[in-house]
This record gives sequence, C-alpha cells and structure tokens, in this order.
Amino acid sequence: MSRIGIGVIGAGSISAMHLQSYAANPDVELVAIYDLNLARAQHQAAKFGVANAYAILEELLADSAVHAVSICTWNNSHAELAIAALEAGKNVLVEKPLSKTVAEAEMLAAAVSRTGKLLQVGFVRRFSSNAKLLRQFIDAGDLGEIYYAKASNIRRIGNPGGWFADGERAGGGPLIDIGVHVLDLCWFMMGSPKPVTVSGNTYHRLGNRANITNLERYKVSDYDPDKNDVEDLANALIRFENGASLYLETSYSLHALEDELLVGVYGEKGGAELEPSLRFTLESHDTVINVVPQVDLLTFNFDEGFQNEINHFVSLCRGEAEEIAPVSHGVEIMRMLSAIYESAALGREVAL
Repeated sequence: MSRIGIGVIGAGSISAMHLQSYAANPDVELVAIYDLNLARAQHQAAKFGVANAYAILEELLADSAVHAVSICTWNNSHAELAIAALEAGKNVLVEKPLSKTVAEAEMLAAAVSRTGKLLQVGFVRRFSSNAKLLRQFIDAGDLGEIYYAKASNIRRIGNPGGWFADGERAGGGPLIDIGVHVLDLCWFMMGSPKPVTVSGNTYHRLGNRANITNLERYKVSDYDPDKNDVEDLANALIRFENGASLYLETSYSLHALEDELLVGVYGEKGGAELEPSLRFTLESHDTVINVVPQVDLLTFNFDEGFQNEINHFVSLCRGEAEEIAPVSHGVEIMRMLSAIYESAALGREVAL
C-alpha cells in the first residue's frame, strides 16, 4: 500500500508532537498544514518538511493527496473541524478532549457513522508502553475484577494562561485539560464501564497566582495573568453500573506540598499504580508482594507515547489495526466531564 498522506489542522505547540511523529513514520507523507495564522503554518511546514501551508481550511480538505488529518486546535473547534474533515472523506485523529460539549461529541459520533470514516481520539497515554503492559496484566486476570480506581493530576502553580484559561475556548480548566488524561487512563484500565452517577466539585479560589515568581511554569505565547475564568481545582466521585467507583482530583493551582501524578487501579486479586511509575501489589504464598517490572519505561514518555499513538493511527488508516481509542470512548469521557461540571454547579450528585 502507498504512503498515507497526512494533513495537520492547527500549528500550535501540540502540533509539533504530531508532526515529528508522522515524520518518523515511513508509511507517511506529510502533505499539508493549516492554521488561521498562515505565518505559523508556514513556519511548521518549513521545520518539518511539509509540502503545503494553508490559511483556508477548505483548501486543505480539498487536497486529494491528504488522506487523513490530525486536529490540534482549541477545544471548542474540535467537533466542527473533525466533522468537516470526515465529510471531506478524511480519516481523523482529534486531540483530547473530543469536543467542548456532549452535544458536539454526539454530533461527531453521528458523523463517523454517517461517513464511514475512521476517528481516533487523542488519548495518548493509552499508547505508552507502561500502560500497554498494565493492560496485559489486567486482561490476563492477574488483578481480578477492578472495582476501584483513583486518579490525581495536581499542579501547584500550573495555569498556562492564554486559551487554556479561557472557558469559552477550552470548555473548562484543569479538569478538561489535564484531568482528562488520568480519568481516561483509569476508566480504560477498568474496562470502560458505564458511568451512572457523578458527584463533583470545582473551586475558583486562587486564580492564576502570577505573584508566585520562584516556581517555573509553562506559559503559552498569549499568556495574560489577568485573564482567567476556569476552575483552579476539581474533584469527583464517579460510580459505574458494575458497582465500581473512581475518584478523581486535578488542579492548576493548589496549596499542595508538591505536584502529583497518580493513576491507580485496584482489583480483587491485586492492584497497580501506573503513575508516577508502574508497580504492582500482588498476593503469593499468603504474602503481599510489591512488584516492579524490569522495563525501559516505567512512566509516561511524551516522545514514545505520541509516536505509538501516531503509528497506531497510521496502521488504522491502512487497515492493519483495530481501534483502541474510538469515538464512542471520547463521547463517554465527555459525558463524565460534563457531569462533573454540572454536579459542581448544582451542588449535588447527578445521574447519567
């Protein structure tokens, strides 16, 4: 089969991870990149050897050499752009979250069904080698039935500003930006059970905290400490149809002793933490033992994760792989995220 022609929609910072991963895949030809800011699209095109740079989306979608696209734009444009690409006959990899709202996610799922094209949601952490290994243990039954999980992604000083701090473009703050990663990982490892109730809280107490100048933080190019209308902190308890539950906490700004990344799943026969590094707690000979596997990567590595994600998408487009992050999973994650915000606003548990 000939190489897959790829177009990248959006030339912001995350596009570089997609572009470098496509460039390293021998089955790919980078054909085009689009951005509202043509100069930015041209800069990325020159850097990664992309043939065409566009400032008009329709021109990229009309390019017959483009077989599939990555969507690397603001959250509020994901659904609209993905639907346009699907209807233009392109397969789609869309960055997480799938959309800004559940209604948009459902429209996108309908477009996938209507067009018969492929859509992969950018749940990149599913593709890391430590996650793949944990899933092998779970699928083999080594942990038994998973009945509880906890997910924590805490930044003490971590509001990037710009569109990340703009609820209209982002759809929310740390919950929809970084919390979604650990929520998805736990839910995926649990076997993707159906959520039935959500009790959530959000807090807007600390803000951007630009006064803190002795802790390094990532800032986007249009960073403005005075512009911030997203939550500082969110937490939630999610109950599932099979009786399992998941606890989630995530923040951009919190008076915590240190940043924290934790993904843990717990079953009837054993438990495991995927982050901050992969390790298992198992029982053998009437003894509880902690097991650390001898592998190259015990934690998530950005380069490896994105390369694996892109390689899988390319294989999917070539008909050589099965879906790991389908649109239906993106819809279900959006339902949980939206329910957390709804529960927080209402001050009570909500049913899904």
